[in-house]
Order: sequence, then structure tokens, then C-alpha cells
Amino acid sequence: MKVAEGIHALKIPFRISAGPEHSLERFVYCYLVCGDTVCLIDSGVAGSQKVIFDYLVSIGRKPEDISILVLTHSHPDHMGAARAIREATGCTVAAHLSEKSWIEDIDLQFRERPVSGLETLVAGSVKVDRVLKDGDVLKLGAGFDMEVFHTPGHSRGSLSLFLRKQKVLFCADAVLLPGQLPIYDDNEACTRSVNKLKYMGDIEVLLSSWDDPKRGPEVLRAMDESLTFLRGIQRAVFEVVNEYPAADLMAMCEQVVRIMGLPPAALNPLVARSLASSLEKKRVREP
Repeated sequence: MKVAEGIHALKIPFRISAGPEHSLERFVYCYLVCGDTVCLIDSGVAGSQKVIFDYLVSIGRKPEDISILVLTHSHPDHMGAARAIREATGCTVAAHLSEKSWIEDIDLQFRERPVSGLETLVAGSVKVDRVLKDGDVLKLGAGFDMEVFHTPGHSRGSLSLFLRKQKVLFCADAVLLPGQLPIYDDNEACTRSVNKLKYMGDIEVLLSSWDDPKRGPEVLRAMDESLTFLRGIQRAVFEVVNEYPAADLMAMCEQVVRIMGLPPAALNPLVARSLASSLEKKRVREP
């Protein structure tokens, strides 16, 4: 899907195992920025390279035109096809330093953040050739200068990317979708990152990994709704812990899911792990 001149969105469906007999239907967006060279933002899950390469051919470009693959973070739905794309194109793989170890060692990622079915989502580890940091600029030619913003919260090294001239922001998973699965490392860091993006100003198009493109007034609305969602989760966690101080993590997660009206799929270890970040902040504040 063409979003703007030289900017394309690819919506890639995939399935996550949710137990021996169940699975969740999901999707993730990858993006192509086509200047003199092509920048691919995230790679999707294992096997996504076929969708990406076929699309490039359909718009008159070649897979070999991909000069850089920016991984906004290391989670499976973002890096799953990175190894295959690197092998096919010889592109530079770039990411934040805090994501490097999990990208380069998928077994380490699984040990530290177990995800059901990870072996089917990621085709293998891949070397990070270029470490990106807040304030870097990727010059793609033809007027496409991409600014790098460190937006931690969803993960420690999450990145957002801004084409200032085109007024297009790629926010990856930084802007949460209300009512969906709240998966992040740190609620408060998420809030700071959304506010950082919100007050950048001059954003006309918002492109995230979990949501369809937002334009005009929808951009700030999406950010405000994300902030409200994050605050609501934080309040719900504190409410449950105050009422049921002896509850274990999954029992607490079940109550928060109920209070927030989240889908049943939200009752899982990854969401529970996310909610636990609020508990850590609460303990720090208590005398």
C-alpha cells in the first residue's frame, strides 16, 4: 500500500501459538522508504521476505535495492525475516545497542523473554552492522532524511523514525492501541516516549506496527488515547495490588484484564510481565 510518495506499508499476517490447540491471528506492518536506495523498517516474521520482495518488484524496484534494514526492536514479529533479507540483499542491519544482543542471539532472547512458538516466528539470529542512537540521521537520498529517536518502554532499545520533510513518523510499537494486548517493558517509560513523540509537532502521518496509518487529527488522537490507556493500566494494577496484596502475578493479571475490559488473550505471561513493571515502580515509591 502506497502511503505517500516513496513510502509504502506492507501488512503481514501471522499466527502466534496460544497453547496446544489454540492460536492468535495477528499482523504486523513493515515499511519501505524508497529514496535513491531503499530502507526497510522491520522485517516481519520468518518468511516475510517473499511478501517484501514481491512488493518491491511490483513498484519497479529490486530486493537488492534495500541498502539498510532498520529493526525498531528485537521482538520476533519485527526481526523474524531479518536473516533471510540480509542474506539475499547484503543490506546493512541497524538497531539500538540495547536490542543488539537479542537480535544477534535469538536463543538468549528466548531464555530471557520466552515467547510461545518463537522458533517458527524467527528464521535465525543476524549480526547488527550499525548501532543507532537518538539523534542519528539516515540519508537515503531523493530528499529522504530519516531522524532516529530512542523511544524506550515497549522495549529498552525501541526506536521511532521521522521523515521531517515528509512529516511522516514511524513509531513501531511505541504508541499502544487501547483495548489490545498491553505488551511492554516499562509503563512509565512508554508514557514518556509517547509524550516525546506527541510534542515533536508537525506530524501529518503516523505509521505504527500494530495499527493502520493515521493522518491529520487522528495522529494526536491516537497518542492521547495511548496515554489514557497506559494510565488506566497503571491505576488498575495499583487497585488490584492494594485489594489483593497476596495475589500472584497471573491472578493480578486476570483482575487487570477484567477491570480494563481486555480480550481474553491478554491473560498470558507476556502481559503479566508487562504489568509487573508497574509493581516495580510502586515498590520504589513506597517508604
